[in-house]
Amino acid sequence: MRKAKPKKRIILPDPVFGDVRVTKFVNHLMYDGKKNTAFTIFYDALETVKSKLPNEELTSLEIWKKALENVTPQVEVKSRRIGGATFQVPTEIRPDRKESISMKNLILYARKRGGKTMADKLAAEIVDAFNDQGGAFKRKEDMHKMAEANRAFAHFRF
Repeated sequence: MRKAKPKKRIILPDPVFGDVRVTKFVNHLMYDGKKNTAFTIFYDALETVKSKLPNEELTSLEIWKKALENVTPQVEVKSRRIGGATFQVPTEIRPDRKESISMKNLILYARKRGGKTMADKLAAEIVDAFNDQGGAFKRKEDMHKMAEANRAFAHFRF
C-alpha cells in the first residue's frame, strides 16, 4: 500500500460502567452527534432489561455482553470473481469487525422492532438476543448457513 495505515482513535470508557465496549455501542447507536441522548437510551434499555429478567443473577451489563456474544458471527461470505464466475467465499472475520457487526445488527433490528421508545425496542432486542432469538440472532444464523453452504469454495480464500 502507498499510504500509511490511519491511527486507531482512542475511545474513552463510558461514565457509568467504565467500559470501552459500551462507548463503542453508543457511538453506533448515536444519530447526528447526539451522544448524551444515545447514552440515555442505552442506560434506560439496560434498566428495562433488568426489570424484564428479574430472576437472572447476572447484572444488566453482563446480560448485554452475553447478548452481543450470541449475535456475533464467526464467518461471513465475500464475493470473489474467478474466471468470469462470482463465488461466495466463506472467510473468517477479524475480531474488531466481529464486534462492530454484532453491535450494528443488534441496533438495526432494534430499530426495526415495534415499540414505544428506542430504549424499549433496544431492551426487547437485547433480551431476545440473550435468549438466542430475535432478528439479530437470526441474521447471525443466516450468515453461518451461507458460509456452510459455500464451504466448497473455501479454497478460493484470499
